[in-house]
Amino acid sequence: MNVRDEYTRSLWMDVSVADAPALSRTVGVDVVVIGSGIAGLSVAYELACHGRSVAVLDRGGIGSGMTARTTAHLATALDDGYGELVRVRGPDCARHYYQSVEAAIDRAEAIQRDEHIDCDFRRVDGYWVQAPETPASELDEELDCCRKLGIPVEDCAEPTVFHSGGVVRSLRFSRQARLHPTRYLAGLAGALQRRGAQLYGDTCVESIRQERGDMIVTTASGYEVHAADVVVATNSPVNVQVAIHTKQAPYRTYALAAKIPAGALEDALYWDTLDPYHYVRLQPLSAEEDLVIIGGEDHKSGEADDGAQRLAALERWARERLPALREVTHRWSGQVLEPSDFVGFIGRSPGEEHLFIVSGDSGQGITNGLVAGMLIADLVMTGASPWEDVYAPARKIQKNIGEFISENITPLKNFAEYLTASEIAGVEHLRPGEGRLVRSGLKKIAACRDRNGHLHLHSASCTHLGCVVHWNALEQCWDCPCHGSQFAPDGTALNGPAVSPLGDIEKPANLEAAE
Repeated sequence: MNVRDEYTRSLWMDVSVADAPALSRTVGVDVVVIGSGIAGLSVAYELACHGRSVAVLDRGGIGSGMTARTTAHLATALDDGYGELVRVRGPDCARHYYQSVEAAIDRAEAIQRDEHIDCDFRRVDGYWVQAPETPASELDEELDCCRKLGIPVEDCAEPTVFHSGGVVRSLRFSRQARLHPTRYLAGLAGALQRRGAQLYGDTCVESIRQERGDMIVTTASGYEVHAADVVVATNSPVNVQVAIHTKQAPYRTYALAAKIPAGALEDALYWDTLDPYHYVRLQPLSAEEDLVIIGGEDHKSGEADDGAQRLAALERWARERLPALREVTHRWSGQVLEPSDFVGFIGRSPGEEHLFIVSGDSGQGITNGLVAGMLIADLVMTGASPWEDVYAPARKIQKNIGEFISENITPLKNFAEYLTASEIAGVEHLRPGEGRLVRSGLKKIAACRDRNGHLHLHSASCTHLGCVVHWNALEQCWDCPCHGSQFAPDGTALNGPAVSPLGDIEKPANLEAAE
């Protein structure tokens, strides 16, 4: 199981990326990649192209994790703005970052062409649009910064999607791109299999260790993969307890897809200047219609349980600006990990030589995953990459300390919840689809009744670092507000950093009678 087993389904989930069995024997390869989203399969592909033998493991189906919950913008424009990146990490870092994401989009274009992947890849412009509620100075500062860095950007009047009347200013970034993410992953998986790579789904990794010079990955079924190098590309790393998780924060984001007449909206990427911001793109559907994908309404994971209302707000926002919008076909949510200094964590895991990680996707997970493919392949093959320092997972957060501290207050607030909760008898009144935190003596219990009416009682302590999980009614899962772990109603871990399920709680006899 993984996040595909949460309740909503995205536009991309109808594609089966690859048929892959569970690992049923111990194997040996040059490199084992844990995680089969855009980062994992990109890393595996680049290494296979260099002649390395590769095995890919995923706790769910291949390509069915968080990549299938994205909106798939390929962008050189930075979510938080290049001005902020320069302020926090300096102009050299910003230039190298731009070079890396520009190269990543070029690489995706080359791969889909060379491997004949039908994934609707197209180069489009990207517009960073001034929302009426925000000052023009925000665009002025970004335009000035980009020009100083040598990043191509134009000051222009914005297409009509972000306002209901009049002309609104925007910055235009050329040569961005969009694609169908799971079709692209299916193409990568096929290319990997043609090169002899081994793909294993429904294979949960429990531990990674080094022994006599070998890296050994052990799965929940007891089988092992022996390799020279290991890459952890699980969205949130499962191999470290603290080193990365204190430098990034999990956020839920929401998206919907709706039909629109072909030609009613320019095929482009759009973002506005609000915080949280809205983001929009098209996906081809037929000669007569496109799908327009609208995202936004983000919040810290586990700190709100109003997903249905947020999706409704997205639809209202879209219909106010796109009068030609037709029926909504899909509604879903996903999770992004926001790094404190605006750049993801890609490279050697802190203190390790042969263990690599990919995390901190922010809102640019597809682009960052493509960067990871090239960067980690360089580190494995040659020991160095021109972008190594930009993305180094071991780096310290030297500026933007205020955000670093504010995000790390969440665990402190969370642990205080152990002192509050209703009594366990209250679970008798849970309706199908509802969840609640309750107390039995000194125990904090995550209680929910699934949509089939079955009551589930588990420890409310996340199995990563013990934070109290919160119910997510939209996705029918438990979310950890501290570091982004997610759990099914039956307690199974769906998303890292947690690997183990929520602890079992014995059902009190009085509840048995109530059932």
